[in-house]
Amino acid sequence: MLDISLAGSSAPQVAVIGTGYVGLVSGACLAEAGWRVACVDQVEAKITKLKAGVIPIYEPGLDEVVVRNAEAGRLTFTTDIAEALREAQIVIIAVGTPTRKLDGNADLQYVYAASRDIARSLKHYAVVVTKSTVPAGTGNEVRRIIERENPGLDFDVASNPEFLREGNAVSDFMKPDRIVIGTDSARARERLEALYRPFTDQGFELISTDIISSELIKYAANTFLATKVSFINEMADICEKVGGDIGAISRGMGSDKRIGREFLKPGPGYGGSCFPKDTLAMVHIGEKALSPATIVEAVITVNRSRPHRMVAKVVQAAGGSVDGKTIALLGLTFKPNTDDVRDSVAVLVAEQLVQKGATVRAFDPKGMEHAREMLGDAITYCPTMADAIGDADLCVLATEWEEFVRFPLEGYREALRNPILVDLRNVFSLEAMAEAGFEYHSIGRTSIQAPLPETLARSA
Repeated sequence: MLDISLAGSSAPQVAVIGTGYVGLVSGACLAEAGWRVACVDQVEAKITKLKAGVIPIYEPGLDEVVVRNAEAGRLTFTTDIAEALREAQIVIIAVGTPTRKLDGNADLQYVYAASRDIARSLKHYAVVVTKSTVPAGTGNEVRRIIERENPGLDFDVASNPEFLREGNAVSDFMKPDRIVIGTDSARARERLEALYRPFTDQGFELISTDIISSELIKYAANTFLATKVSFINEMADICEKVGGDIGAISRGMGSDKRIGREFLKPGPGYGGSCFPKDTLAMVHIGEKALSPATIVEAVITVNRSRPHRMVAKVVQAAGGSVDGKTIALLGLTFKPNTDDVRDSVAVLVAEQLVQKGATVRAFDPKGMEHAREMLGDAITYCPTMADAIGDADLCVLATEWEEFVRFPLEGYREALRNPILVDLRNVFSLEAMAEAGFEYHSIGRTSIQAPLPETLARSA
């Protein structure tokens, strides 16, 4: 264990600062591994809800883990950082690092504020860990802040980046591909190795390195995955021009073990809380180091063009204009199994379609309220999928929620005014759509054309 001297104590051994996606999942899963964890947040309303078992985010399986460990006394929630740090041996910073609007850099104000709070509250040796995604050199700045705020404090700083996919975060934490820790202190490394022993004892790999390399690993991983997304989307665009099938190309590429199958599925582009901000941050890291990340710059450029291409595809399917037409939009989140709409291409598509005169009726199983915060009343938020597609001129499938994929094609055809479906996720086969009598437009594949429906022909 971390420190056998605390074996009889009920005080938290680990404090996690921040209860967003990363902090809440990390704290709950560490408690699931057997540690006593206190999650700290300044937002009192959020802590009140968490104490009552109300989870502020949608993440499959997270509510069960939180409730189970809270009832067992291993997981607590508080706004009092001093109490959380009273006997904590590891303090994890898991606050947000959003993109700074002024210049696109990672905004580290919350990391630095947490560092100051830790310095003022910590009274004994502990390892201060940055789990937030931070640029190279941030750990060193955290050390300087704590030394300045609390001279003489005995502490170490380490980096422990997260690799959690929204919608799979609990599984990713409990069954990690790898655990990365970066520190220059043997004492801190030993303590973090003890923290993750419940995982390494099961055979999960722990990679130990220096702080800066650890910080860069997270950015390198995310920018590489984003590169695969933008690459396959560019290939899909070429397929549409020359008549290729992006599905066959993805399979052919992915069968090469050096390339792999993951992140080679074409679509509307990447979004969410990680890839957009991390690719931008990587560019700025390169600029600051006078070593331009030109490949990453191209990745960003390709991704920024995706919403416009998707809208153009919808307009084409509508006969050249969406003005005055009703479009059913299925999906608002950037991916299924999350309520996150940050940088969601579906939201951008909805916004642009409205600007072109369309009436957009949308449905998403989990992301409606967050989308409303961004779009306001510009679109209609339908209570059910049936309400969205009923008598619509065409349907756009923007997020591959399981209920959209499993919905019978006959149901789509019967509900829509015209059997036109624009599939931005390639969830249906060309053969099935042709057999069902649809006009079908997907990504990087030949469109299935049908005679222009009479209702659209009159208004085109």
